[in-house]
Amino acid sequence: MGYLNCAQKFIVEVIPSARNTVKPISIVGSTGSIGTQTLEIVTHYREQFRIVGLAAGRNVEMLAQQIRQFQPEIAATCYEEKLPELREAIADIDNPPTLVAGEEGVAEVARYGDAESVVTGIVGCAGLLPTIAAIEAGKDIALANKETLIAGGPVVLPLVKKHGVRLLPADSEHSAIFQCLQGVPEGGLRRIMLTASGGAFRDWSAENLSEVTITDALKHPNWSMGRKITIDSATLMNKGLEVIEAHYLFEMDYDQIEIVIHPQSIIHSLIELQDTSVLAQLGWPDMRLPLLYALSWPERIYTNWEPLDLVKAGNLTFKEPDGQKYPCMELAYAAGRAGGLMPAVLNAANEQAVELFLEKKIGFLDIPRLIETVCDRASSHNHSTPSLEEIIATDHEARQEVLAAAQQLAMS
Repeated sequence: MGYLNCAQKFIVEVIPSARNTVKPISIVGSTGSIGTQTLEIVTHYREQFRIVGLAAGRNVEMLAQQIRQFQPEIAATCYEEKLPELREAIADIDNPPTLVAGEEGVAEVARYGDAESVVTGIVGCAGLLPTIAAIEAGKDIALANKETLIAGGPVVLPLVKKHGVRLLPADSEHSAIFQCLQGVPEGGLRRIMLTASGGAFRDWSAENLSEVTITDALKHPNWSMGRKITIDSATLMNKGLEVIEAHYLFEMDYDQIEIVIHPQSIIHSLIELQDTSVLAQLGWPDMRLPLLYALSWPERIYTNWEPLDLVKAGNLTFKEPDGQKYPCMELAYAAGRAGGLMPAVLNAANEQAVELFLEKKIGFLDIPRLIETVCDRASSHNHSTPSLEEIIATDHEARQEVLAAAQQLAMS
């Protein structure tokens, strides 16, 4: 059962002792939300973690600040044209890191040196290749990029097994499931329940969604996240993608993975066992906890973060998600059940459609329309055992299909 077998074997056969060495880690996507929160953890737990490599996108100024503070051995910007700017920004640093750039530069950071774990915080399918590079180099993965498994699951999971590395979830929902599974015997899991905040429009009627603006969609009620994931939360595509990820991580059928709207985001997900017992992981909405657990597992590190106060949290409520309001959810289930290339098509189409929405080129309700159009067209040439090359080609083709479909939409 995926993680469960790994966790059980490790916990049963090894009685962990307190770590007495500093764990070397690298981060791809260091200037994004996941990366900055990981570096916040490193700042407060210098005796536990040190930075080997950092890779980022266009934010050269922030990357330069991170290089000054954490003194990595290697650093990358994924845009080659930004490399001279990065060199200039750290020109006065003694013993500067090796600087690399481009897609291969980011992959080099992922595979570099003695890092034991790599935090994959790059948004979207761009995180797939550096994750594969890290796995092939024998690095454990703190997986914060769900698209890695959604698009690349048929390729990534065999590599994880081949290289004997751990794939540990660093997002709140799958971390919650993983935490609940500690100590559960093989075959004990019956059902997974992924909780969803409901996003910016959980209190809107489906009829009013045609009036949505970008500003409306970016007002997440519970979490502070990047623009793309915040839009995914508003469409509930984020939860649909998490269903596909849970299928790969925990080897569960789609009929055994459910979504429930939980507006307070205190329960981060639940599992039901064969005897109908239900286990849940609770806490204040704080992405640092799953990140810390992914880096420190199987240990628990003491923190001075605010403990959960159930009285302060108040009522915890739940409701079934509205399929009419969240059509992306059903599109994700359909792509997941189809398997093969279809999750990659879904993911790429969603990324491109969200980008168009954020550029004000399409409306909010056009996001699921475009995704459905592209998925329908791709279904005729789907097959169950795609190669990495086919996944990458499919990702590119799906994006182009969205652009073409959006142009047709604008002309109609």
